[in-house]
Amino acid sequence: MSPTLLVILGLAGLVLGGEMLVRGAVSVARSLGISPMVVGLTIVGFGTSSPELVTSLQAALSGAPGIAIGNVVGSNIGNALLILGIAALMAPIAVDPREFRRDAPMLALATAICLAAVLAGTLSRPAGAAFLAVLGGYLGYTIRGERRARTPAAAMYEAEAEAVPGPDLSRGWAVVLAVVGLIVTIIGARLLVQGAVAIAQIAGLSETVIGLTVVSIGTSMPELVTAVIAVRKGQGDVALGNVIGSNIFNILGILGVTAIVHPMIVPPEIIRLDIWVMVAATAALIAAAWQGWRVARIEGALLLAGYAVYLWWLLAGSAV
Repeated sequence: MSPTLLVILGLAGLVLGGEMLVRGAVSVARSLGISPMVVGLTIVGFGTSSPELVTSLQAALSGAPGIAIGNVVGSNIGNALLILGIAALMAPIAVDPREFRRDAPMLALATAICLAAVLAGTLSRPAGAAFLAVLGGYLGYTIRGERRARTPAAAMYEAEAEAVPGPDLSRGWAVVLAVVGLIVTIIGARLLVQGAVAIAQIAGLSETVIGLTVVSIGTSMPELVTAVIAVRKGQGDVALGNVIGSNIFNILGILGVTAIVHPMIVPPEIIRLDIWVMVAATAALIAAAWQGWRVARIEGALLLAGYAVYLWWLLAGSAV
C-alpha cells in the first residue's frame, strides 16, 4: 500500500473514530446524569483532540519522537496562525475580555512550561505528570467558575455537548460505540504514522518536518472545521476559544500523557527553531486578541502570512 494512501486512510480513521468516540462517551455521560457543561468542557473537548493524542502516542511508541512532538508543536503553530488567521479573515472576531483574561494566562503558562521542557532536551515522566497536574487544576478551576457565573462560555460548552446526537443508545451500546471509536482512532493513527514516516523517507524530509506539517495539519482538521462553522454563524469568540483551549490541551494533555507512557528525547530541530516559532505564534495570538478585544481582518492576514513564511522556511531548509 502506498504511503499516500496510508496517510489518507489514517486521517479518515482518525476523523471517523474520533466522532464515534465522542458520541459514545457523551451518551454514557448523559445516562450517568453528568451536566452538559462538564460534558462539553471535558468529554467533547478531549474527544475532539483524540486524533492528536492517539497519533502522538502511536508515534512515540513507534520510535518516532519527531512526529510525536512535532505533531503537538505544529498543531499549536497551525491553530494560532493558520486557523485563527482564516477565521479572522472571514470575519473580525470579537473577544470576551473575562474569558480571555482567564484562559490567556493559562495558555502562556502552558507554553512556557513546554518551552522549558523542550530546552531541557527530554520529555520525562515527571514532566508529563506535572503537565497533567496543571491541566487538572485548570479544568477544575474553569468548571467551578462557569457553574457559579453561568457565562457565555458555559452556554457554549453545553451547546457543544447537546450538539452531539443522542442519547438514542443504551448505556451498553454507547460503551461499545466509544470502544470501537477508540479502536478505529488507534488504527487510523497507526496508518497515519506509518505513511508519514514512509513519505519522509521517500521525500528526503525528516520525521520532525512531516510531524510539523502533514501530521499536525491533518489532525487539526476538526479545529479548522469548528472555527469556520463558528465564524459563519457569527460566533467568532467560539473559534478563538476553541483555538486557545486546543492549544492548552495539546501541551498539557497530549504531551503530558505521551511523556508518561513513553519518555522522549526532543529532536534538535525543534529546539533550534520550531519551539520558538510556537512561542512567537502564541504571543502573536494573545497580542492580536488583547488589542481592542478584537482580532481584525488585517491581523488575520498577518497571521496567515506568518504561517506561510514558516512553512516555506521549514520545507526549503529540510530537504536533504
